[in-house]
Amino acid sequence: MEHVLTGGNVAAAVVRVGDTVRKPVTPATPAVEALLNHLDGFPGAPRHLGRDDQGRQVLEYIPGTVGDLPETNHELHRVGRLIRDLHDALQDFSPPPDARWHVVIPPDREDLVCHHDLAPWNLVRAHNRWVFIDWDGAGPGSRLWDLAYAAQSFVSMTRTSDPHTDAPRLRALADGYGLDDHQRAELPEHIGAHTRGMYDLLRTSKEEPWTRLYAEGHADHWGPAADYVERHLDVWRTALR
Repeated sequence: MEHVLTGGNVAAAVVRVGDTVRKPVTPATPAVEALLNHLDGFPGAPRHLGRDDQGRQVLEYIPGTVGDLPETNHELHRVGRLIRDLHDALQDFSPPPDARWHVVIPPDREDLVCHHDLAPWNLVRAHNRWVFIDWDGAGPGSRLWDLAYAAQSFVSMTRTSDPHTDAPRLRALADGYGLDDHQRAELPEHIGAHTRGMYDLLRTSKEEPWTRLYAEGHADHWGPAADYVERHLDVWRTALR
């Protein structure tokens, strides 16, 4: 029996069948499957299990909670460590020569294939592992670009936030990742640029689901969030020293 999985803004017709998830195939699916095959055995990503008789992508279903913001600095440190382990596991991944990706916000550079949507809504907290799901937007990027989006979303840097609360949370995430001094100096600007890039995507895209999300008011979150991050760059720099 199929059970529709709800909660995503982008992927359509995603269902659970027993201990598996079935997703429609897109032009990027073969490249994503190669990436997940490379990560087979890494506990922070779901296993790719092939295609079903309808041609859908089949993935391991991870039972657990999704969408919870880290409540403590210890949890943020764990998220940072998980992202570092993920990036290290991807460092030697060689994409297929005909790989097609679906990266919607241009990254700062392309030296690593990244997830590009590391956020609470894509983190399953299972009883024995934390797993990043929804790899449809994976593609070339960089460690800091991927981490910048995670920082904004997991720290929850929004227009209603308090920078004096967010600063130690950002530090915990960066410490968990193990950023060096140069990366710490660069991260705040990357957070601002990536957050602004999300707002610009919603504001200018003529494609679905972005036009629908814009009509639903999502840009009203991302624009002020970008303003907030950019307004307090000195606070983030000080926290990361």
